[in-house]
Amino acid sequence: MSVIITITNQKGGVGKTTTASALMDGLRQRGARILGVDLDPQGSLGFCLGLDIENCATVYDVLKGSRPIREVINPSECGDVLPSNILLSSAELEFNRPGREFLLKNCLAEVADDYDFIIIDTPPALNVLTVNAYVAADGLVIPMAPEILSLLGVAQIRETIDTVRRCYNSRLRVLGILLNKYNQRFTLNREVLDMAEQIAKQLDTKVFQSRIRSGVAVAEAPAHGESVLSYAPDSKVARDFRLLLNEITREYGSYTALPR
Repeated sequence: MSVIITITNQKGGVGKTTTASALMDGLRQRGARILGVDLDPQGSLGFCLGLDIENCATVYDVLKGSRPIREVINPSECGDVLPSNILLSSAELEFNRPGREFLLKNCLAEVADDYDFIIIDTPPALNVLTVNAYVAADGLVIPMAPEILSLLGVAQIRETIDTVRRCYNSRLRVLGILLNKYNQRFTLNREVLDMAEQIAKQLDTKVFQSRIRSGVAVAEAPAHGESVLSYAPDSKVARDFRLLLNEITREYGSYTALPR
């Protein structure tokens, strides 16, 4: 049975897709079977991993029941991917039947035994797609940039998490808050860290010890259809993500180190 981890923040530009692709690739390198699920209508995860998202079936087809999930999953260098594109933007209006919160969970149940980890990338919004990602998940990773608006996005997630736990998924855990684009020399970065730790307490979680620094490799990797771990394995950003992987995998007691 898969461990399902959702990467979430309703604020855009905080590094959700970069984090999702890095976790996929890092776990793949450690020998895990990986599926990435793109729930963002922008299709960033599939695009960044080299898929032609405009000319393939997507998660939208799976959720509306027109294609079986195994037909829609595509291989990539970082693991298998269930891609998305702009058609998914109609989900809020189109998926309005009772039980719509469980659409993704029910679809993933068909392939849960095929993978060790499923990583879900979410849109920058708190909508039916995000709720589906929370209902399906075992754990949440919340990336944020060191800026006040990003911090506000984290704070606003709490109500949605509480609702999902109460009504749909009582086992949902927040694994931690992840600081992206971090530079401890900047006063604002340190101040945001202090506030993030306060919010983490409210969410009954922690701020990950790993801080993801900025680097040009983050911007360059998607143009090559790779994660930053494969594109620039010796970069400081890749090192930071490997430390994050150690923190996350310790939660599950497996894939805690690269195979020898």
